[in-house]
Amino acid sequence: MELPFLSDRDFFENCPPQTLCSVCGSNEIRPFMLVGDKYYWTCNVCKARILSCKHWLSEEEELKYYQTHQNISSDPAYQKFAAQLALPILDKLVPNSSGLDFGCGPDSALSAILRQHGHNMTLYDPFFFPAKNSLKKTYDFIVCSEAAEHFHQPAKEFKKFNSLLNENGWLGIMTNFQTENARFKNWHYRRDPTHIVFYRKETFEVIGKQFRWTAYFPSRNVVIFQKI
Repeated sequence: MELPFLSDRDFFENCPPQTLCSVCGSNEIRPFMLVGDKYYWTCNVCKARILSCKHWLSEEEELKYYQTHQNISSDPAYQKFAAQLALPILDKLVPNSSGLDFGCGPDSALSAILRQHGHNMTLYDPFFFPAKNSLKKTYDFIVCSEAAEHFHQPAKEFKKFNSLLNENGWLGIMTNFQTENARFKNWHYRRDPTHIVFYRKETFEVIGKQFRWTAYFPSRNVVIFQKI
């Protein structure tokens, strides 16, 4: 645990208390770090790092920030990035599978790749594709690329994924895994103002056990779950 210039008492006096981990639901939530004026919590069970809610952007601020992104599905660099999740999930799928791209953004290279391989894709994004009908049916697989770190209530989102997945279905998530605590302060991923929760490999192992999903880690920032 690192608390620069602060005791636990100071931390609790200056930061809204968080009694349960928003990722795994445990009550083993503890102060982790103060970086500048931002307070972070950690969970002793799943090892997630969580930004205090006092620093979350409003919906309007969040959308404005997303609109500065220049991701175009036809961009080869964006396609190469998306392939980090597309390729391992494609390896698991049978032909003509039905998929949900959750948190897809305005123009998803990931969905474009999966469609090119013959799979049927539905898009959902709370800002850009908010149709709730997308969340009223089930799917053979779900992909979630660079979205899980934005979840305000991750436990509820993972429960939702479980209800949306068919038996033996696949869930693929790509997000930068948090590693050494010494690097957290200057980590580029932490500095994104829309990033709220930071996962470790151990975090996804705990989530997998909660839902009885089998977890695979094909690369350093990707986890693939199978619902059994």
